[in-house]
Amino acid sequence: MAEVNVAHASKVCSLLRENVEQVIVGKSEVIQRTIVALMAGGHVLFEDVAGLGKTMLARALAVSMGGTFRRIQFTPDLLPTDVTGVTIYNQRDGDFEFRPGPIFANVLVADEINRTSPRTQAALLEAMAERQVTADGVTYELPNPFFVMATENPLELEGTYPLPVSQLDRFTMRLSIGYPSKDAEAEVVRRQLVRHPIEVLEPVTTAEEVHEVQWAVSHCYVDDRIYNYVISIVDQTRSWEDVEVGASPRGTIALIRSAQALAVLQGRDFVIPDDIKQLAPLCLPHRLILRPEARLRGVTASYVVADILEFTQVAEE
Repeated sequence: MAEVNVAHASKVCSLLRENVEQVIVGKSEVIQRTIVALMAGGHVLFEDVAGLGKTMLARALAVSMGGTFRRIQFTPDLLPTDVTGVTIYNQRDGDFEFRPGPIFANVLVADEINRTSPRTQAALLEAMAERQVTADGVTYELPNPFFVMATENPLELEGTYPLPVSQLDRFTMRLSIGYPSKDAEAEVVRRQLVRHPIEVLEPVTTAEEVHEVQWAVSHCYVDDRIYNYVISIVDQTRSWEDVEVGASPRGTIALIRSAQALAVLQGRDFVIPDDIKQLAPLCLPHRLILRPEARLRGVTASYVVADILEFTQVAEE
């Protein structure tokens, strides 16, 4: 793969953000964080009430990068093969053939992922980790890039199968779009009176170019002091008084990769401590299990990560 310089990679990220902002109004920070997760080669879990634009954000991102988009509505009766695909017998050819499922896309929305059975959840999360699907002993590679935006409604818990921490750990970040401001909501209404902006949105890059940017991100320089800083933060989540189960090494990797992506997005070829401080509250809290007595006191995982960040310093040269 040809080398991609940081200036070009940063420009691609900026073009994506500006293009998506034509559809998603007043949420520049959320869009940037989503692009950071994409360029880090990760996935995002959105916890929000319905109707805030999560699916539209994913669709706008897919259109902007000239990639394919699919959406799966997760329900209790959804089967793993409904996600990954199924092998059927073709009577005309006299042979078995694989019919790919909706997971074969550059951007996939897993809508209300907690409403399907753990078995179906596992099929999706395995594909997220391995970037491949195996059916009847045959392995099929998923498209590159492959980016999952899963959603959960935090208010409707009846009839759900909450994701265990081992599965939450597959998501690079947990984000929330939140309600728009009054001005932003008024602009959203004005833009959609005649037609939806997504209908006229044009690509500004290609899926291949996004994959090249992901490669450039993986080569962004990380100083040993940054590595030690991140490892110290994650290690403290495992021994913190209010935490029963801390973040895994996968959390360490996710935080460093996200910091690399943020650095490139901002035009730098090296990671700084502020990148870690900005992203740790997005990459770590959903990986922690708090002690019951801490939860009774109103302690949250986000509070714990904030305290650890305040307590931990970067080593001097």
